[in-house]
Amino acid sequence: MKEQFEGNMLRIHFGEGDKWQSKPLYEAIVAKCKELGMAGAIVYRGLEGYGSSARIRHSRALSRDAPIMLSIIDTKEQIAKLLPHLDVMVEEGLIAMSDVEVIRYVPQEGVRPKG
Repeated sequence: MKEQFEGNMLRIHFGEGDKWQSKPLYEAIVAKCKELGMAGAIVYRGLEGYGSSARIRHSRALSRDAPIMLSIIDTKEQIAKLLPHLDVMVEEGLIAMSDVEVIRYVPQEGVRPKG
């Protein structure tokens, strides 16, 4: 089944070493998204980058300081529920939010995919 709606996309940029309550920040944010019933979240580990601290982060072999980008897309209402939590959880980083047209494909119950 295909559904379309107006939504928001969040891209949250921070460092791999960032924590929330002794847990990696990306894990804590993904868990919060799941708890709030968000449509989904994806974590990307970057090769190199810098942000508000102007410190260059690398993903070299022994480094645990790679840049992280977490992408979340959902309805504007769902994103609005998440934002207050991010205000508390993200100490240093960048959040970019944009309006998006969402096309979501959801399997229909009882219908098997072809192939």
